[in-house]
Amino acid sequence: MAIPAFQDQRELPDDDDGYFSSLRADPSDARDRRPAGGHEEDRPSRSSSSRYSDDRPSRGVPSGFAGRPSWDAPSGAAGRPSWDASSGAAGRPSWDASSGAAARPSWDASSGAAARPSWDSPSLPAWPDPEPGAPAQPADPYRRGDIVVESNTSPTGWKAGAGVPVPDDRPPAEATSGNRLFTVLLFLSGLATSVSLWLFDTRPGALDDTAGLMLATGRVTGLIGGYLLFIQLLMMSRVSWLEEWVGSRDLLRWHRWLGTSLLVAVIAHIVTIVYGYALLAQTGVADQAWNVITTFPDMISATVATGLLVLLSLLSIRFLRNRLPYELWHLIHLTGYLVLLLGYGHQVATGADLSGRFASYFWPGLGALVISALVWGRIVEPVWLNARHRFTVAEVVSEGANTFSIYIAGQRLDRLPAQAGQFMRWRFLNANGWWQSHPFSLSAAPNREWLRLTVTVAGRHTAKLAEMRPGTPVWAEGPFGTFTAQRRTRRRALLIAGGSGIAPIRALLEDMPPDTIVIYRAGRPDELVFRAELEELAEQRDAWVRYIVGSRQDPGPRRLFTPDGMRGLVPDVNRRDVYLCGPPGLVEAAVGTLRQLGVPDSQLHLDPFEF
Repeated sequence: MAIPAFQDQRELPDDDDGYFSSLRADPSDARDRRPAGGHEEDRPSRSSSSRYSDDRPSRGVPSGFAGRPSWDAPSGAAGRPSWDASSGAAGRPSWDASSGAAARPSWDASSGAAARPSWDSPSLPAWPDPEPGAPAQPADPYRRGDIVVESNTSPTGWKAGAGVPVPDDRPPAEATSGNRLFTVLLFLSGLATSVSLWLFDTRPGALDDTAGLMLATGRVTGLIGGYLLFIQLLMMSRVSWLEEWVGSRDLLRWHRWLGTSLLVAVIAHIVTIVYGYALLAQTGVADQAWNVITTFPDMISATVATGLLVLLSLLSIRFLRNRLPYELWHLIHLTGYLVLLLGYGHQVATGADLSGRFASYFWPGLGALVISALVWGRIVEPVWLNARHRFTVAEVVSEGANTFSIYIAGQRLDRLPAQAGQFMRWRFLNANGWWQSHPFSLSAAPNREWLRLTVTVAGRHTAKLAEMRPGTPVWAEGPFGTFTAQRRTRRRALLIAGGSGIAPIRALLEDMPPDTIVIYRAGRPDELVFRAELEELAEQRDAWVRYIVGSRQDPGPRRLFTPDGMRGLVPDVNRRDVYLCGPPGLVEAAVGTLRQLGVPDSQLHLDPFEF
C-alpha cells in the first residue's frame, strides 16, 4: 500500500518551483530504483485475456450477497502512521509495523468467507508537532492545499508498483477521425437535400424584390429548422450503434450545436416570413404576425412549439441548468418530442416545399427513420435488456461522507455488453424512484456476479437511494459512453478524477496497462473514496496514484492545472492518453493545461458531469 507524504508548509519556498521539485521525476527513474526482480522482464508474465484471472483477488461472499467485497477498516488507531525519526527523514510518516504488513491487503479467514479480501485502510497521518518557536500549523494539513503524494519507498514520491504487471498485448484503438468525417458529410448531404427542395421549386424572378427575398429566406430557414429538429431527435434516440459510431463526446457536441442552430433557424424563419408577408400586404409587422397565427392552418400549435423550444434552449444554458433539480430539467428536456409533434403539422399544412414529388418521399422517410430509432433505442433495447438480466438491488454500502455504493445483482451478467468507464441509466422501482431515471457510472469493472455504481448525495432523490432495501427491482438502460480503455491511442494513460468522478476512473484502472498514473482531486480528505482499492489496483497493475486535496485557492491544487504543475507530476503527459472525469470546471481547466503541453485532442477522453 502507498504511504502519504506531506510537504510542510513552513518549508514552502517563495518561488513555486521548489514546491514541486521533489515531484519532477520521470516514472522510469522510479522504476529503475526498484529492487532486483522488479522490472517487467524479470517478472512472470500474466495474461490479460481475462479480466478475472486467478492472479487477482477473488471477491468473496459477504452478508448474504455473493461476490461483494468487504472493506474491513482497522479498529481504533491500528494502522495509523507514526512519525519515524529513525528513518533519517525528519517529519516523514512511516507505517507502524505493529499494524501489520504495511497496510497491504490480507485475506481474512475469520469472516467465514473464503478468499474474502480485507482492505486495511489506515487513518491519515497526524500533523507533526511544530518546532519550538515556529508558528502553529493548521489542524488539518490538507486545508493548506498540500499535494498528497502516494509513495511506496521511492524518494521521489512515485508509487512503484510491486505487483505483477499486466502486459499490454492489445494494440491501441484506431482514431475515429474517419467516422467523424463521414458523419459530417452525411449530415451536410441531408441538409443540402432539404434546401434543394426550395431551390428546385423557386420560379425565376422570385427574389427580385425585398418581400420575395424575405419570404425565400423564411422558407429556407424553415426547411433547415425542420431538418435540424429531426437530426436532434435522432441524436437523442439512445441507439447503441449510433453512440459507438459518433462517440459520446462528439454526440454531446452535436447535441449542443444542433440545439443552438435549431433555435436560430426557427427565429429567423418566423421573423423573415412575417416581415415578408407584411411587405406584401403593406401592413404592420405586429398586425401581420397576429394574422399569420390566427388564419394560417396549424399555426397555433406551431406557436406553442416555438415557445417550448425557446424555453428549452434557455434552460439548457449551464448557469440556469445547474440550478434546476435534475428531475425537472430532464422532464423539460423531453419536450423536444412535443416540439416535433406540434410543429410537423404546420410544416405539412403550409410548407409548399414539402409537397413536391421528391419532397413527399424525403420528409416522411426522414421522419420514419427518426421515429424508428426512437422506438428502438427508447423501448425495444431497454425491454430486451431488463427481460434478459432482471436487475435487483443486492446491497447498499456506505463509502464515506455522503457517498455510498449500490451493488446490483442480475442474471447472465457475463453477457451484459458493458465496459469499465461506461454509465447506465438506472430507475429504481420503489415508491420514491419508479418515475425517474438517473445516469450513474459503473465504479468497478463489470463481472458475472455484480455491478456496482457509486452515488454522492446531491439531492432528495440520491439521499433516498441510500435507504433502499435489498431486492428492490431495477430498470436499467444502456450501457452508454465511449469513455473506455478501448478508445486508447497510446501505450500509456493518465487518469484524472475530480470528486465523484472517481467512480468511472476507479473502474477504468482495472482495464489500463502498466505505468498508468491516477490523479485524484478532492476538496477534503474525508471526500476521498476507494483509497484502499485504488492503491491495491495500482500495486497489482504497476501504476501510480496521487491525491490532490484542498480548496481551489490553496497553492497545491491551484498549481495542478498549470503547465509546470502538470508536467511536474506527469513528465511524459503528451505521450499518454488522458481520461478526465469530474465537474465541468475541472475538466475545462485540465483540458486547457493539457493542450498547452501539446496533448492532441485525439488523446483526450472526456466524461464531464453533464445532465
